[in-house]
Amino acid sequence: MNAPIEQYSIKVHTSHPICRQGKYQSNPMHIAVVVSNCLREERRVLASASMPVQGPLEKSLQNNLGSERQRHVEHKVSAIKNGAQMTEQDVKYLEDLQEEFDFRFKTIHGMEKNDKNSVVMKQEMLMLQEMLNTLDYRRKEVLAKMAQIIKEVEDLLNNMLIEELLEWKRRQQIACIGGPLHRGLDQLQNCFTLLAESLFQIRRQLEKLDELLVKLTYEGDPIPLQRPHLMDKINILLYSLFQSSFIVERQPCMPTHPQRPLVLKTLIQFTVKLRLLIKLPELTYQIKVKATIDKKASISSNRRFVLCGTHVKAMNMDESTNGSLSVEFRHLQPKEMKTCSGNKGNEGPQMVTEELHSLTFEAQVCLHGLTIDLETSSLPVVMISNVSQLPNAWASIIWYNLSTNELQNLAFFNNPPPVSLSQLLEVLSWQFSSYVGRGLNSDQLGMLAEKLTGHVSYSDQVSWSKFCKEHLPGKSFTFWIWLEAILDLIKKHILPLWIDGCIMGFVSKEKERGLLKDKMPGTFLLRFSESNLGGITFTWVSQSENGEVNFHSIEPYNKGRLTALPFADILRDYKVILADNVPENPLKYLYPDIPKDKAFGKHYSSQPSEVSRPTEGGAKGYVPSVFIPVSKILIDSTEANSPLDLLPMSPGVYAVLRDHLSPTVMETAVCCMFSFNF
Repeated sequence: MNAPIEQYSIKVHTSHPICRQGKYQSNPMHIAVVVSNCLREERRVLASASMPVQGPLEKSLQNNLGSERQRHVEHKVSAIKNGAQMTEQDVKYLEDLQEEFDFRFKTIHGMEKNDKNSVVMKQEMLMLQEMLNTLDYRRKEVLAKMAQIIKEVEDLLNNMLIEELLEWKRRQQIACIGGPLHRGLDQLQNCFTLLAESLFQIRRQLEKLDELLVKLTYEGDPIPLQRPHLMDKINILLYSLFQSSFIVERQPCMPTHPQRPLVLKTLIQFTVKLRLLIKLPELTYQIKVKATIDKKASISSNRRFVLCGTHVKAMNMDESTNGSLSVEFRHLQPKEMKTCSGNKGNEGPQMVTEELHSLTFEAQVCLHGLTIDLETSSLPVVMISNVSQLPNAWASIIWYNLSTNELQNLAFFNNPPPVSLSQLLEVLSWQFSSYVGRGLNSDQLGMLAEKLTGHVSYSDQVSWSKFCKEHLPGKSFTFWIWLEAILDLIKKHILPLWIDGCIMGFVSKEKERGLLKDKMPGTFLLRFSESNLGGITFTWVSQSENGEVNFHSIEPYNKGRLTALPFADILRDYKVILADNVPENPLKYLYPDIPKDKAFGKHYSSQPSEVSRPTEGGAKGYVPSVFIPVSKILIDSTEANSPLDLLPMSPGVYAVLRDHLSPTVMETAVCCMFSFNF
């Protein structure tokens, strides 16, 4: 038995950032997004239990997350940082050695002329020559160490760290379409920051060597020969490091549709977050970021947009993300511009929902004499003007981010490539786990595979047209629109039943009968309609007196009818009028053998319908009414039976029943089972 909720309490430390009211009172949407992401990941993890194996995409992502290369990168960065600190000690030793040399040189220079020919003088000159040789050796040594560290930074940045960053961006792409949440930015930030600090540290040591050069130089001095080249290399690496570290941490997303990022509606605000992976306190509030849209306009579209709202903001330290240097735009909204002819819309070869646009962000860093221009772009976005375009727009986002790891290819849908069936099915399962809290198992995915290709062969390729543009055989809608309607139905009307695993959902009629034929009479299962958009039906098995097995399928319920009556209550109260005019509830066991009330009891919204009697608190002169879905089976048949009426009981239905039932049966039915609204 569950304990009363009053017995539970949660202790929250008020020092935690989430409890600082001042931080979130002005930005409640931010904490809502954080909580939403946490809940989404929790649902995904729980839903993964229903999957027999991980798909190829998630396996590859998990392998990369714990890669040996990442650990090697962190080890190399630490070694580089230690090496840069050692060069500081080497330069300090050079300073001390040169001061001693200056002192001895000035001492000898001040001696009397007669003393300069003495033995002592010759010994001092030999000592000075030895010290100069040592200085020359030490200068070459420290410059060689600096050159080695610079080379290690260059190799690490170009061969490993950039690859780590690209893999993070690929994981971000996958997370945008429902995959596992991406992590690893804190580790990357630590690496980028340590490398930048090391380069600046060596840069300062080179400047000190330049000061030593002013005081002492000689023929063959390595400082004037090597320092300019090393300084140029450092500056180039700093440019590359800063430019690579400027990223879109959270892709554009409308707060009203947090699970459908990268789809933006005109004149609706969206959020987007930028981050610099180099955490230097002196940069706080110094870097101003400017947002623009379609800086490199796509030639395949005549539509042009501008951004309304605050499109220039300064970066600052964000305490909620381990003190990262970031900026979040929360009040941007796209607005479509009129073309020169005054017409709006698309006249290009693509549908509006296939047009890809891009948000560009520009900034400038001025630090230690360097001026570095930064620029980064969001993943391609789809611009819609009506929410009815959202399903197809989201299909475009799925296809792009599944098919390619290119971060910017706005002409992608001029010739969209096919994808492997196995990867597509994995992403479709993610749609269910991220959007409605429970992914699809292998049987359900197998049914979708048959619907897409006519058979189950995971090596098959699926075209963009087959997925989203061609109608299903004999239907007036595409595969994706059919699936999207089911997602919408689950989300709005049957979510608890779906999360609990009560709905088999994706099963063909042929397999449905194979599953039910050997089960006890009254066993039923729930599946989504293949002929009606956003419909769910149930089929039960019965047995005639001669032992013949019959199957009965009800006309699908859609969202319009489920708005009036909860689906769990429909299953509890559903009645059929059999050939002998006896009303009964045929639904006994949820497949395979779970008693109906055990499976759905906690989802019932009211008590079972009983005899309606006036109560003291009821409206005077009226009898309370109860809606009961009812069908009539005229003959036993293995074919699906058409219902007499699937709507709640009304006076018209009552009149029909009265014509079909004998007075005795009718009186029993009304008194014991039904309460009508007259």
